[in-house]
Amino acid sequence: MASEPLSQKEIEDRLRELPGWCFEDDRILRTYRLGGHRAAAALVVHISVVQDELNHHSDLTLGYDTVRLSVNSHDAGGRVTEKDFALAERVAALAPAHGAH
Repeated sequence: MASEPLSQKEIEDRLRELPGWCFEDDRILRTYRLGGHRAAAALVVHISVVQDELNHHSDLTLGYDTVRLSVNSHDAGGRVTEKDFALAERVAALAPAHGAH
């Protein structure tokens, strides 16, 4: 069953609860800065575990000391759904333990 896309207002309301996240090109996005490459790589590994648990995967970009996530739902025609926010909330909760800001 396909996920239902959220309205622009629903997206804006949900983003107020996720500091640092934004909406752009039908995706929610966040870039985290970390203390170095190993810390950034460790965050990517931790995010990949969560994504597998949720069976919902973002585009992840690993930089030297940054991790960028970009997510929407393919089964909703590339629009943002509740699944995207569930993933974003889990990542927002685990990122500080990696020193991410």
